[in-house]
Amino acid sequence: MLPTTTTPTQSAVPHAEGVSNDEFRAAMSRLAAGVVLVTARDEDHGPRGEDVGMTATSFLSVSLDPPLVLVSLRSGSRMDDLLSEQPLWGVSVLSEDQRQIAGRFAMKGRVSDRLLFTDLAWERGGVCGAPLIGGALATLECRTEQRIEAGDHTLVVGRVLAVSTDGAEGGGPLAYFRGRYRRLG
Repeated sequence: MLPTTTTPTQSAVPHAEGVSNDEFRAAMSRLAAGVVLVTARDEDHGPRGEDVGMTATSFLSVSLDPPLVLVSLRSGSRMDDLLSEQPLWGVSVLSEDQRQIAGRFAMKGRVSDRLLFTDLAWERGGVCGAPLIGGALATLECRTEQRIEAGDHTLVVGRVLAVSTDGAEGGGPLAYFRGRYRRLG
């Protein structure tokens, strides 16, 4: 009988630079991030179109003048494919009480997006046409200005066309740290 050799998983194998996916993921998990729901309307999906949503923790402000934001999308994901054709999209900055919404739109192998929106309080953005979540700390309506391929992700830079901070009164932001949703404080 030949001796058994084990091959390290792909995520444990270092890249040419010496850092494995697991090591990089562990280091980045120690950076707290705000949690948002990115949404868009797919008018070409079925006779009535479909609303699409995705939880994101890689979202940030880029510029004040003009007002620009950036979201990082996994290349080839449904949202990446949609935003390559649909320039208008929305962002809901989730509050600490909206952990279930974040989890719902982050699930792998989830049900259709149509069902995910069914029992949520939301309004259709007047500019972007995308669902904006009720009770969010803020909502932004955006138009894609630039798409940048970066490794296995696409960086989407959007011009902010409208904002609202009328959502949640008080309460803090939903944060993501060490692989879990958390409250600040």
